[in-house]
Amino acid sequence: MTLQQNRPLNSQNAADALQKFNLKKTAVQKALDALADSGQISFKEYGKQKIYIARQDQFDIPNGEELEEMKKANAKLQEELADQKKAISEVESEVRGLQTNLTLVEIKSKEAKLQSEVQEMEEKLNKLRTGVILVKPEDKKIIEDSFAEKVNQWKKRKRMFKELWDNITENSPKDQKEFKEELGLEYDEDVGVNLQSYSDMLASLNKRRKISR
Repeated sequence: MTLQQNRPLNSQNAADALQKFNLKKTAVQKALDALADSGQISFKEYGKQKIYIARQDQFDIPNGEELEEMKKANAKLQEELADQKKAISEVESEVRGLQTNLTLVEIKSKEAKLQSEVQEMEEKLNKLRTGVILVKPEDKKIIEDSFAEKVNQWKKRKRMFKELWDNITENSPKDQKEFKEELGLEYDEDVGVNLQSYSDMLASLNKRRKISR
């Protein structure tokens, strides 16, 4: 550890660094003392504490010229690294762009669908421009009258059922919900329809008829 980092360490520092090997401070202290006795490392005493350092004569210390060359080489490597990161970022951006773009087949399919929709709308528009009536007035009246009759019948039957149901269940000890399920009855809401929305449509229809008269 002292040789790898080439910095002063005490026995506690070394023990902390070697903790993953389950080495106790006492064992580390003995090992450091043995290395010092053999001359592989040196130490200095500061009171009761020993500071261990690697022997500097075993390292190749670069001179000023070599340090300058190393700085230039490091600067060049940093520049190359920045260029590589920039190139990677550009490639990633291009890949993301390609992933969001449609394929040629998808583009052609979408184009064909849009052309078909445009053609259909143009045909309808041309009919309206030439004064062609898409729905004959008599057909429209038949449909509206049929709609009005069915909504009115719906209201009438709903009212009749409510009166009958109230008479049946008025003195019945059974729970109305359970009784309804037992008889297999379904309300409008049970099948996802709402009489009120159709009544509103009928009211709007009657209003338009009055205005057009």
